[in-house]
Amino acid sequence: MRVDKRRMCPHCRAFVTTSDKVCPYCDTPIGPRAIDVRMPDDIMGGLIPHARFVTMLLMLVNSGLFAATVIYSMNRGNTGAITGIDPMTLVIFGGKFTPLIFGNGEYWRLVTAGFLHAGIVHFGMNTWVLFDLGANVEEAFGAARLVVIYFLSTVAGFLASAWWSMAPSVGASAGIFGLIGAMIAYGMQHQSMMGQMIKTHYSRWAVYGLVFGLLGFLPIDNAAHIGGLAGGFAVAWSAGMPVPGHPRETVWNWFAYACVGLTLLSFFLAARRFLEMSGGS
Repeated sequence: MRVDKRRMCPHCRAFVTTSDKVCPYCDTPIGPRAIDVRMPDDIMGGLIPHARFVTMLLMLVNSGLFAATVIYSMNRGNTGAITGIDPMTLVIFGGKFTPLIFGNGEYWRLVTAGFLHAGIVHFGMNTWVLFDLGANVEEAFGAARLVVIYFLSTVAGFLASAWWSMAPSVGASAGIFGLIGAMIAYGMQHQSMMGQMIKTHYSRWAVYGLVFGLLGFLPIDNAAHIGGLAGGFAVAWSAGMPVPGHPRETVWNWFAYACVGLTLLSFFLAARRFLEMSGGS
């Protein structure tokens, strides 16, 4: 696996490398990377590194739900569930379905839909992108802001999708596009050559992803992608960079706790609805 040598200057927040002893942008001396200092205490014996703790948790939840939906779909008679889970299973587990959202008030689906996937290719591609992109956002904005950005991007993405289409939809890509939007906002706010490079790099990601969706080779939810991209950009633009010790960091921590709480509540409501729907399926 490729080792990511990037890190951030604690003073100016520019991307530098692990080899730099002094930041080339603000001339601030740079100590060891935080993840290197904490390495002996990594969570679960190093299985979940602190540098991408939230990212790894998201991937674990996605993986568990993907396995559960595959098994459930197979039990419903879908022998090819690993490559294509039937839509009814996805709806039962909390996928976005406009009639149930607006007609039945099941707005928690705007959250739970972001943790479900329609097949192994869908799951694999989103997991691969989230692993790399999530770590970059987590290091740039911190864990609390990452939680808020991902949560609100997912909600914004599936809200746009629900307005646009009646069809069921699932996937982490709404939140992933939100992370792309966040990095574009970071590059635009970071007045340096590195900031320009970051903005250009992630703008290309956004364009490639949207164009690929518009080509129609796969059943991609373009509305969710656009909504997530806009949501992530808006949140990141207003969030600013973490400033250790500043009172606003406490506020962002509470925002993150609120998002986690709403996510848990959404899964509780999804589980209750699951019991109702699966009993009659």
